Amino acid sequence: MTAAVHKVAVIGGDGIGPEVTAEALRVVRAAGVALDTTEFDLGAARYLHDGEVLSEDTLAELRGFDAILLGAIGPALGDTRIPGGTLERGLLLRLRFALDLYINLRPFTGAPGSIAQGADFVVIRENTEGTYAGEGGFLRKGTPHEVATQGSVNTRFGVERCVRFAFELASRRPAKHLTLVHKTNVLTFSGDLWQRTVDAVRAEFPEVEVDYNHVDAACIYLVERPSRYDVIVTDNLFGDILTDLAGAVSGGIGYAASANLNPSKTGPSLFEPVHGAAHDIAGQAIANPLAAISSAALMVEDLGLSDAAARISAAVTVEIASTQPNQARRSTAAVADAVIERLR
Repeated sequence: MTAAVHKVAVIGGDGIGPEVTAEALRVVRAAGVALDTTEFDLGAARYLHDGEVLSEDTLAELRGFDAILLGAIGPALGDTRIPGGTLERGLLLRLRFALDLYINLRPFTGAPGSIAQGADFVVIRENTEGTYAGEGGFLRKGTPHEVATQGSVNTRFGVERCVRFAFELASRRPAKHLTLVHKTNVLTFSGDLWQRTVDAVRAEFPEVEVDYNHVDAACIYLVERPSRYDVIVTDNLFGDILTDLAGAVSGGIGYAASANLNPSKTGPSLFEPVHGAAHDIAGQAIANPLAAISSAALMVEDLGLSDAAARISAAVTVEIASTQPNQARRSTAAVADAVIERLR
């Protein structure tokens, strides 16, 4: 029987994005996954070329794919030609909202020698609400009496589907432990909604142990003993901050992968490494592709190819574990070659 061919939209983006994405796709194909890929020119370079961020026609075309793999977007450090938020809101957040990518899943496995060595946890971040929903505005902008407001939008529907996803994930993991992270002692409205929702849903998952941490305490615990965590569920802003910290303590964001998921499958999910465009090393073929490869493994899992995804993830884990502290920097392609070799 001929293997199914999966249609994947590829947004290489800027800086090192196209380099690491190309290697991730090479690893996926080496694992036996048949892909039909289409490149989309989006990001800072495209915007500077003709002002395109994400048109309605391009968005409509992206809806027709099985998955989207993104490298990185953003201008070089110090380049002020693109107004702040243009790409973040116009491309990344627009894709999350338009495709209903309401789950941001970020797995972390502590690399050897890192603070999180031996840890294995996942952060589930609500991805379409909170302070990133865009509620707010200015009064008397540009005057000495200017007022800026930025609201946090939390709906029972949005919170519950995120919390339920986190419980379902925790119930399938060996530790069966879930921690809600918020700031309920100060954010008494949104925090109360999150806590009440967790309390209601937990009744359906009696096998899952539930804990709560204030977000500031969670930052301390991630540095002191990240192995205490199994599944963390949190809101959009706290999740954004916590996952960067989790990446740092787990060996660096060069290893950190992410999945922006539409679990309802009403559209494609999007997969991207957590790191940025790193223009300073772009074109030198020295960017670490492991986060992109791990993100691609999450994509393969979402496509229903669990065995191939597990093989890729295991190969990446072994490759990270085998890296020596003083090892000479290898090329982007050489790292991908090493992962491919470990697939066999």
